[in-house]
Amino acid sequence: MQYTTEILIKKPISEVINKLDSIDNLKHWQDGLVSTEHISGIPSELGAKMKLNFSFGKRQLVVIETVTKQNFPNEYHASYTTEGVRNIQENYFNTTEDNYTKWTSKNEYQPTSFRMSAMLFFMPGAFKKQTETYLKNFKNFVENGISILQSA
Repeated sequence: MQYTTEILIKKPISEVINKLDSIDNLKHWQDGLVSTEHISGIPSELGAKMKLNFSFGKRQLVVIETVTKQNFPNEYHASYTTEGVRNIQENYFNTTEDNYTKWTSKNEYQPTSFRMSAMLFFMPGAFKKQTETYLKNFKNFVENGISILQSA
């Protein structure tokens, strides 16, 4: 399953990338994130690996991020692997005429289990909605300084 999501962030690209490239900021816009753990490589650089631990109610999720391309301020690509699925994500950042930032996120989900294959088939909107929520949370954090932790 593939889809593309875009959002306009009313801040300069330098500020957007500065906030995006901080592990400490993830908790402010990635709902459910409990902790992160550096596994290998130089954080945010090509080949770097990080473990992301999420909690959604009683459901625990461990995701391994592997950076596949880092060309800040214009691109950041990574794969996210968890039980049953791999998400290949390409993120592009462009400056608009107003000196704002357009973030385009291209996602490809590859199921690695029958269960996840069925979920992707029957509930594709849930995956896109989650991506859109993260982008909106990030936009709100960058533009207004509002963390999702404030509403928790």
